[in-house]
Amino acid sequence: MTNNATVLARVAGPGVAVRGADIDTDRIIPARFLKALTFDGLGTHVFDGDRKNAALTDTVHPFDDPIHANAKVLLVNENFGCGSSREHAPQAINRWGIDAIVGVSFGEIFEGNCATIGLPCLHVSAEDAVRLQERVESDPDLPVTVDLEELTVSAGDLTVPATMNESVRRRFVNGEWDSLTLLKGASDKVAKVLECQPYLGSWTPAGTA
Repeated sequence: MTNNATVLARVAGPGVAVRGADIDTDRIIPARFLKALTFDGLGTHVFDGDRKNAALTDTVHPFDDPIHANAKVLLVNENFGCGSSREHAPQAINRWGIDAIVGVSFGEIFEGNCATIGLPCLHVSAEDAVRLQERVESDPDLPVTVDLEELTVSAGDLTVPATMNESVRRRFVNGEWDSLTLLKGASDKVAKVLECQPYLGSWTPAGTA
């Protein structure tokens, strides 16, 4: 079997901090944007309500601040992504440009949806989460490195320990997180299994004929 899935052992780049506990999926991507037939363009609307509310008070939301335009690592606090199970939330974050999320805790379904699309979520202590946020807020260009093999998060000279679900971590570092790519790579085995299914008759999967 040919495995073309991407190995995700490390994410590096500038960070952006979004502070606050219990930021739910409706705040991440409001329900009015769920009517779209595809996920294309969702990144434009991530944190839409919070960004508009910030503008009304003459403040700038981190996702509207040009100094964070190239951020790759999102730094959050407790219970991020709680609420509804909408898979649009991690899609919106990822399509904005974020490649990893570091926080104290996450909504269980949100964290699972993130893993499905290749967006690792790492857990750090509440104290370390604030320390990381303070670092990137004081120096937006500071490189942040998320190391899934060593389970550490670094911001400049600050390195803190992290945790994540071990089975998910292994799938990332072994390039086995992308189920669709793995399934396509096993198309010959899929075809053989289909041949043994009498109820499928003469049907053949696309691309195998």
